[in-house]
This record gives sequence, C-alpha cells and structure tokens, in this order.
Amino acid sequence: MAPLTCALLTQGAGTAQAAGYRYWSFWELDGQKWAYATQGPATLRPQDGSTQGFRFSVSEDSADAATPRNTEPFAKVCDGTPERDGRKRIALVIDFGTAADAPGGEKPPAGRTACASVAEDASAADALAAVAPPLRYDSGALLCAIEGYPRQGCGEQVATADRSADADAGAGAAEDSAGTADADAPAQGPSLGLWAGAGAVLVLGGAAVWQARRRRG
Repeated sequence: MAPLTCALLTQGAGTAQAAGYRYWSFWELDGQKWAYATQGPATLRPQDGSTQGFRFSVSEDSADAATPRNTEPFAKVCDGTPERDGRKRIALVIDFGTAADAPGGEKPPAGRTACASVAEDASAADALAAVAPPLRYDSGALLCAIEGYPRQGCGEQVATADRSADADAGAGAAEDSAGTADADAPAQGPSLGLWAGAGAVLVLGGAAVWQARRRRG
C-alpha cells in the first residue's frame, strides 16, 4: 500500500497543526448531486451517458472534501459529440479548485467540462486520459496532476500555516495574471456516510492499479 494511502487510513484529520492533504478526488454525478465514487477511476467503468467529476482541494478529513462546483449533466456536456458504434460517451467535469488550495506560486486553471468518446470497456481513468493530458503520477503511481496541474507535489500533508502562505501566494499569482485574486470559496463536501470512511483511498489506489495495467500492456 502506498504511503499516502496508509496515512489517510491511519491519521484521519492528522495532528492539530495539519489542515489535511492536497489531492485530486473523484466523484460521480447522481441526478444534480455529486457522490464520492465508491471505486477508483482505474477500476470504475462508467456506462454510456454517465458524468464523472474530479476536484483538486485540501481536505482535512473525509467529511470535508470539496465537491466539483459544476453539475452540468451529460446531455449538455456531450451535446455535439455523436454516438459511434463500439464507443461510449462519458461526460467529465474537472474542477481545479481555489487559490486557497493551490500550491504556493500556482494559480488554478478555470474549471472545464469535456466529453470523452472511448471504447466500451474503458475506465474513468481512460476517459480522463483521453481529454485532459498531460496526467502526472508519482513513483507510487498515484494521480498527482490533471492537465499538468499542479506542477509539483502529490497528496502532500499541508499544515495550517503552510496553507495560509500558499493561499497568499496563489492570490498574488492570480492578481498578476488577471488583475484580481480568485475569491472562490470551497464547495460544501459530502456527508461522512457518502465517504464510508475510505473514499479518499479509493481514487488514489485506483490510479495505481491503472498504472500497473499500463506497464504490463
């Protein structure tokens, strides 16, 4: 088991000085509400017409994870992407988070949606790779970056003081490039019941499975 996976299972909210872990979480759209995925993106094989979400944030524990802030349905995201024999269409919502969650000196890109047309047996990870490269993984095959964001770091534990400093640096980067700081607030996270106590591990562990399959192939 990867070190981060072990830490998430055993430390929970961490020490009094810890704000949590900075990482990408994985979601499924159920109607107009996001539910934390019960499988990792490498093992989940969505049906045609489903909507998957990825959100970058700092989560103190499983109960306060931030959901993607966009709930566009499949019909809107994939409008204009034609059906094809032997393929399925998966709507993807990618939320790069807020300046408060960004590593120091980085500005989160604007969130976006994409419609992936992939093979019928494709996983959610396959769909993500098709529409949001480059993806980055660490030596333990954990998903670290989508479309190259963030440039560095992977599931690191973030202390309260560090997060405040990163937020200031991220706001400065936003002002330099756009003339104003990103003032978005994190969205309300799911209830503890949706997480079932181990949701954070599934998305990260699933990436390891997918990477291992790619290496064998």
